[in-house]
Amino acid sequence: MSERLKRILIIVGFIASVFGIAAGLYYAFFKPPSPEPTVLPGEEGSETGLPSSGIAGERPATETTTGELPPASAIAAGGRTVTTAITQSDVANVELSGNGSSVNFYNPNDGKFYTVDANGNIVLLSSESFPGAENVEWNKDANKAVIEFPDGTNIVYDFNLERQVTLPSHWEDFFFSPVSDELEAKSNAVDPNNRWLVTANADGSNVDAFQALGENGDKVTVSWSPNDQIIAFSDTASSLSGGLDRKMILPIGLNGENYRGLTVEGLGFLPNWAPDGKRLLYSVAGDYSSNKPLLWAVDATPATMGENRHSLGLNTWADKCTFTSASVAYCAVPRNLPDNAGLQRALFANYPDSVYKVDILLSKVTLVAVPEEDVSMSSLQIGDDGATLYFVSGNDGTLQMMRLK
Repeated sequence: MSERLKRILIIVGFIASVFGIAAGLYYAFFKPPSPEPTVLPGEEGSETGLPSSGIAGERPATETTTGELPPASAIAAGGRTVTTAITQSDVANVELSGNGSSVNFYNPNDGKFYTVDANGNIVLLSSESFPGAENVEWNKDANKAVIEFPDGTNIVYDFNLERQVTLPSHWEDFFFSPVSDELEAKSNAVDPNNRWLVTANADGSNVDAFQALGENGDKVTVSWSPNDQIIAFSDTASSLSGGLDRKMILPIGLNGENYRGLTVEGLGFLPNWAPDGKRLLYSVAGDYSSNKPLLWAVDATPATMGENRHSLGLNTWADKCTFTSASVAYCAVPRNLPDNAGLQRALFANYPDSVYKVDILLSKVTLVAVPEEDVSMSSLQIGDDGATLYFVSGNDGTLQMMRLK
């Protein structure tokens, strides 16, 4: 064995002996004793060394959940609310009558008009039948109506006198004055140079062509203000800076007045007048709202047009709202509308609605009710006492009601 290898073995042996002596000293003087096993009161070790389960004491009672929702409220209180079908078949063209308590409607199945009185009774308005009516526009007292048919026939029917008159077949988009029995329409002649906004008496007399339409008839929305100052809105102005869908809507006066415009943030402008004509609810869809319909409120007299404009934060269309006073409206608001719903409304017509109360002056929005069964709501009407909300069900087309008081 070489001297070098001997030295290496001596060094390794010395190091190993040092570690051995250190370990012996630790175990002899420093290692703590093993702890005694802990046994909880009332427990004994089992043969396997695991504690037994012991005797179970009384356990506190727990509520059993069935997964059922609480019952719907008979009167709206901000949650699930009972709705009641008034008719057994579908209806159309619902309108609150002049007495403020009954509701008129057209029955497309038999072509007749009916009213629902305050006691819920369904009564014929007239024995006359109007099969195949395509659209109905009521006057302010709901005792006269323009009835349009698919073949272009237009008549005005007086339910009190049970008498009808015929209007020109090229008239369309009718709208009754909120203060008289005058009516407004688009006279859509073949020649664009002869296309006008017109007003006339309910019997078709005293026709006044007051605003040329030309090729822009589809850009004009007929909407007669309750204060008798504005009669329509025109979407014919150039786009404004600040966004591709930011534009100016031009109010049209009955006597050719040049009113200042209303700036809106989107497309598909849809107006709904407050009863005094001082304010306007409207909806548009644009980048600002991810192309969902968004409800806005604005001052809207000729002197105040565009002032106090503000979003109400509700993704719905203005024609799904009905006013109960000059500053309060109730709106059906679709739940969970997806982006771009405002650009293709028909595809989302059956989304279930909730009902909200909107205070325009306070910019306050309150959830009033969620219908007991998911339903899309249209043609909302509320009686003058504010106790009952009437609507047409998107599920089956029936006339239904919800108690608000």
